[in-house]
Amino acid sequence: MIEPHEGGRWYTRHQDGSETSTGQVIAWEPPHRLVLTWQISAAWRYDPSLVTTIEVSFMAEAPDRTRVRLEHRDLERFGPDAPRMRETFETPGAWSATLSAYAAACGGDRL
Repeated sequence: MIEPHEGGRWYTRHQDGSETSTGQVIAWEPPHRLVLTWQISAAWRYDPSLVTTIEVSFMAEAPDRTRVRLEHRDLERFGPDAPRMRETFETPGAWSATLSAYAAACGGDRL
């Protein structure tokens, strides 16, 4: 879940009601862009001292078509784990799966 405002939380709410932080919203500029922090370590746990940046931009291409671009920056902040994390984020099913789910939720049929 993403709270729709600068300073908002980005988190997951689990079936048992517990929540896990992912990061926060640092720019909320609909309909053009969203910038978030990613604060999940290479061990896949929330780490408030780790801050990487995700920018999602939306560009209208036609009345029924929007290009969505996602850039995950600052991966060098993972230190020695940076190459492995970059590879993880670039594999099929990583961000592409997230964007596909977003497109489906919006009624789109493809990325």
